Order: sequence, then structure tokens, then C-alpha cells
Amino acid sequence: MPKSPMPFFWYELMTTDLDAAEAFYTAVVGWTAQPFDMAPGMPRYIVMNVGERGVGGLMTLPEDAAKMGMPPAWLGYVHTKDVDAATQSLKDAGGKLHRAPDDIPGVGRFAVVADPQGATFMLLQPNGPDQPPVQANTPGHIGWHELYTSDWKAAFDFYSGQFGWEKGDAMDMGPMGIYQTFAAGPESGGGMMNKPEQIPVPVWQFYFNVPAIDAAAKRVTDNGGKILMGPMEVPGGSWIVQCQDPQGAHFALMAPVR
Repeated sequence: MPKSPMPFFWYELMTTDLDAAEAFYTAVVGWTAQPFDMAPGMPRYIVMNVGERGVGGLMTLPEDAAKMGMPPAWLGYVHTKDVDAATQSLKDAGGKLHRAPDDIPGVGRFAVVADPQGATFMLLQPNGPDQPPVQANTPGHIGWHELYTSDWKAAFDFYSGQFGWEKGDAMDMGPMGIYQTFAAGPESGGGMMNKPEQIPVPVWQFYFNVPAIDAAAKRVTDNGGKILMGPMEVPGGSWIVQCQDPQGAHFALMAPVR
């Protein structure tokens, strides 16, 4: 068990139209886009900032991933101090390796992996010092991490064992089953549940903080996106809306009040 939890700390959109995605998310979430050119020879990459701090990045869906049928999607990076050791530990625990550890010049060392139920995420061992945590409700940052899976109990045991995540409250949602919350550090939380039938495979969904949910939902539709569910109030008083961007990637928005 790690001494301290290792959270998601970077988020990446793989999309089929990079320019359109940049325009959409800057309008909807309020991010500032900045080209990333510190890795010569790497594909075009756009960093999305809140103030002076990067939150995530946008890139074109790799051709090999597209040929395998991967749709546009947001993926999260879990922080690790040793990506090679973390990858081996994940494999030993029943996880899957999609791309072996490799270096990103000027950034760090990463691997593309999946948990034993099949939800894809990435590991990253960053170069340089870690940035301090940001309050979970900070506008433009990621306020919640949600896993739809085939066996939430087994999934929680996996993430707890690999990354030190701690169990929080469990909510009984009736026919939808149990929603188990977790903490992955002082400012990183989320929940996991068994997926409904309309979600074909286990997947992570990320909630981006916005000041007001109705105005943000309108920005989604005004800019060509779709509302899939909500707005709705969730325990604790926050409001959420689940969405799809114009290229088909799923994401969610969260606001403290309506």
C-alpha cells in the first residue's frame, strides 16, 4: 500500500478535430489554450490552462487507436513516482498494459493501461517537482472522478491496492445499485458504481468545475455539444450535467450551486 494516495492529476482529450475541440472547451469551460512545443517531433498538442496552471491537454486521436475502434474520449493520468514499477504492479494485480512505458521528452515517462475490468487510464512519472494541490471546487479544474465499471467492489480493491485510494460513503441508489465514493488525496475525490446497460464498456468520466450549471449547459448546446443527463442536484448540494462534445467525447460539468 502506498504511504500516500496517488491521484489523477492530468487529463487528456483524444479527438478527431483538434481545432474544433479547442474552440468548444475554451467556450464551455473557460480554459485558455496554449500550444505545447517542448517535445520536438511529437504530434501537435494543446495545453488547456486555468490562469497560469495547466489542467489538461488536447491531441488528435492516434491513427492506430482509431483503427482499433477507439472513439474520441477523455483519459486521466494517475501520478506515479516510478512508472515501470507501477506498470508491473498493475499487471500483477490483473490490470492490462496497452502501451509499454515510454518517455515524453521534457514531460516524463508514461504508460497506457487498464484496470482488471477494462477501464483505460494512464500512468505518468513527471519530470520536475510536483505542483501543489488545488482546491477541488476551483473553477476550471476537475472536481470529481467517476468510474462506471462491471464490478465496483473489485475495482475499488484494485485502485486502493495500487494507489492508496480510501473508501468514503456508500450511497444506495435503488435499482442503480451502490455508489461508492473514494478519496485519492486531500483535494481529489470521486465515486464508482456498476455501469448501466447503455454504457457498453467500463470507463472513467471526469467533471469539470464551472461557476453556474445552467449557463454552462447552455454553452454546451450553443457550441454544438449535447446534454445527455441533467442538470440535476447530487448529494452535497452540487449540480451536475453530463454531456457529449461535437466529436463524441463524453464529459461532465459540476457547479456548487444553481
